[in-house]
Amino acid sequence: MVRRHELTNAQWDRIAPLLPETGSPGGRWADHRTVVNGVLYRTRTGIRWRDMPERYGSWQTVYERHRRWSADGTWSRILRALQAGADFTGQDADGSWAVNVDSTTCRAHQHAAGARHSPPADHPEKGGGARVDAEGREALGRSRDGLTSKVHLLADDRCRPLVWLTSPGQRGDSPMFIPLMQALSVARTGPGRPRTRPDRARGDKAYSSRANRFYLRKHGIKATIAQPDDQRVKRRRRGRSGGRPPAFDREQYRRRNTIERCIGKLKQHRAVATRYDKRDYIFNGTLATAAIVIWLRDLIKEPSDTA
Repeated sequence: MVRRHELTNAQWDRIAPLLPETGSPGGRWADHRTVVNGVLYRTRTGIRWRDMPERYGSWQTVYERHRRWSADGTWSRILRALQAGADFTGQDADGSWAVNVDSTTCRAHQHAAGARHSPPADHPEKGGGARVDAEGREALGRSRDGLTSKVHLLADDRCRPLVWLTSPGQRGDSPMFIPLMQALSVARTGPGRPRTRPDRARGDKAYSSRANRFYLRKHGIKATIAQPDDQRVKRRRRGRSGGRPPAFDREQYRRRNTIERCIGKLKQHRAVATRYDKRDYIFNGTLATAAIVIWLRDLIKEPSDTA
């Protein structure tokens, strides 16, 4: 019997070949499906690892598998495999492939703070997933709302997450736009390199900057980005030297709501809406498991799916 927040048989059959081998004949690994369902249950409910229901086995096993697969990229590889061909399945009405950009702030629980600076011994090259910079460690920052992380996200027109980057909660949106576009890579279903250049990018006023518009123009990507009032006033004051206003398609801009709906789907998972993970790489693994569920539900329509 499939319980709430667990994978159906069809969904499991889709990702089972993408998982690592179960190990030696001696049974070094616990059953993958049980452990994966435990990880998804925790992502959806946000419970403490120690409070994991007994039907998923030892909570240490479930946590360690999630930590390991977050570090070695297993969750990311599964997501990329599900995304293959998304530039065709998520096409716009005119046949073009459009992406939508926005960010969301995730309140960090007090238990997410205090991660040690030293990297774990088994993954020294990853530095424990630490992101050390002037604005904060582990993609955590402090603001008036307290300890927060920000998720910068690209989604297609079917409300499915394509790629994201995490940062401290006080980080601005506009500087993260170009790194997001550079991180976009969607595998093709047939031969050929992954597709990295959409036909159109949509964003709100926060992404209106010369650098972002120049990047899109240089790469042949149509921009549907609202212009804030202060930029309009400044351009008009300069007269002819201010240049022409950037092109803006209102009908296309109305379709930007898909990114808001994608964020809503991600934040239905309580371990995403509130960050409990100390390490940034584990939090990214939690984001990947939520994204995998969204993609599976879009690719495999089943009347038995529960919210």
